[in-house]
Amino acid sequence: MKHSVLAFALIGAVVARPTALLKKREVPQEHSHRNIVLATNDLLKLNNPDNIQDAVFGLLGAAAAANGAGNIADADCLQQATADQAFSNAKENDDVEGMTNALIFRALERNTGKVGLASVACKSIVAVNPEIAAIQQHQDPAGEGAQALNKDIAAELARQIAAIGGDESRANDASTFQPGELDDATAAGNTCNEENDNEGCINSQNLRNDDLSDDEIAAAVANVNQADANADNKTNDNKAAGDKAGDKAGNKAAGNDKAAGNDKAAGNDKAAGNDKAAGNKASADKQAAADETAAGDDNAQAAFGDCDPTIAFGAPSDGRQEDAFEPTDLATFNHGSALNIGVISNFICSQVSNKCSANAAAVDTCDQAAAAASGLQGQQAADAFNSALGV
Repeated sequence: MKHSVLAFALIGAVVARPTALLKKREVPQEHSHRNIVLATNDLLKLNNPDNIQDAVFGLLGAAAAANGAGNIADADCLQQATADQAFSNAKENDDVEGMTNALIFRALERNTGKVGLASVACKSIVAVNPEIAAIQQHQDPAGEGAQALNKDIAAELARQIAAIGGDESRANDASTFQPGELDDATAAGNTCNEENDNEGCINSQNLRNDDLSDDEIAAAVANVNQADANADNKTNDNKAAGDKAGDKAGNKAAGNDKAAGNDKAAGNDKAAGNDKAAGNKASADKQAAADETAAGDDNAQAAFGDCDPTIAFGAPSDGRQEDAFEPTDLATFNHGSALNIGVISNFICSQVSNKCSANAAAVDTCDQAAAAASGLQGQQAADAFNSALGV
């Protein structure tokens, strides 16, 4: 991989700090996970419409990140934008490892102004890929509540990696350092920042403090794995029942041919009321026409098909130890729980068209429901979303 000399010259300039300033801020660490930065940069260069100069800029503070942000106006969203484009590029090539690296990059800790200070969340841009939208960056572990938050971030990262068919244990690759001392005059903490260590100095120097144990990862992805199993069982059950998804040979072997008594003599002919006289075909044709009209008419009533797009609030099914939001229909909307309803509502609304064959009116209704729930908390937020859906 060829890396722009100019880009790294810029990076060196923006991260350089006199000793006096180091006492006021956290030591830079944007190269600590250099293995992930390099992998993400490779993906980014495949298609880079926003002219982002280098993936590493996304891990800098906003002022420094702006130097390499290209067309991304909000530097606090540069990390997300970089991960989102890298994920799209990997997805286009069916590159599971690439998508995994993009997800991990999205979860890395960004530089901040001092030890314990949280980095700013991206609020002005919504990620194109719901998998990226579900992830936020790690925070300095010395900050109040940051270690618990980082565990939640890692758990969500594991779920998203598992959902794309990746190795969920790699969620710990985004883990950050042991928390430093807030009153550390050197601000060195437990960080490292080796630009020439392609393994990532946090790994090579054994400085990474993994967020999750193996059991915690297994618990985090249990719901994802169960949803996959349910989908497989549904497919197998349908085929075993000899429905239309099964081939003709399977149907015949199952005794569904005329010899099994399913011909006219068995009462399945017109006399049995299964023809036009019974109104079945006419009703089916009428319904099909209505569905077709609704699917092509933005002004039609919202139709979500067989899906349940509602959101539940309470004790989630993925093992989280506090009340949270999650899709009611986890088999269709395979996503772990979240404390912010926007994570779940945005995911559902991005999926209803493909997962449910919903019409345009349903997609618009879902977006309106997400807006109605925005800013609300707990059951009130879930009720607002569900009520606005009208289902």
